[in-house]
Amino acid sequence: MNLTPLLEAPLIIRIHVATVIPAFFIGTWLIIFSRKGTKAHRVGGTIYFALMVATSITAIFVRSLNPNGPFFGFSAIHLLIPLTLYGLYGVVRGALTGNIAMHRRAVFGTYFGALVIAGGFTLLPGRIMHAVFFGP
Repeated sequence: MNLTPLLEAPLIIRIHVATVIPAFFIGTWLIIFSRKGTKAHRVGGTIYFALMVATSITAIFVRSLNPNGPFFGFSAIHLLIPLTLYGLYGVVRGALTGNIAMHRRAVFGTYFGALVIAGGFTLLPGRIMHAVFFGP
C-alpha cells in the first residue's frame, strides 16, 4: 500500500476519502455486529448518516474522472449522489416512523450502492485508490 497518490490528491478527494472510510467501517459494524435498536446502534447510525451526507456532498466536487466532459465534469458515477441522499432519507424516515422494513432496505441500499459498488469503481486502473492499493 502506498498512500502517496492519496496524499497528493486534491483536498476535496482527501476529504471525501476521510468521510467514506469511517462510514464504511461504521456501516459494516451497524449491519453485521450491532444489536439493532440499542443506544449504540442509534449513535452509530447517526454518525454513519452524517458521514454519508458529507461523502455525498463532497462527491459532487470530485470531477477528476471526466474533467473536460460535456456535463461540467460530472460522470455516470455522480448519478449515485441523489440516489444515496434519497436512500439516506429513507434510512431516517424508516427509523423515525418505526418502519423497520423501510429502514433496513434503505440501509442496505445506501451501504451496498454508495459504499460497496461505488467504492469498487475506485479500484479500477487509473483511479487514485487503485494506485494506493496496487501501485501505478
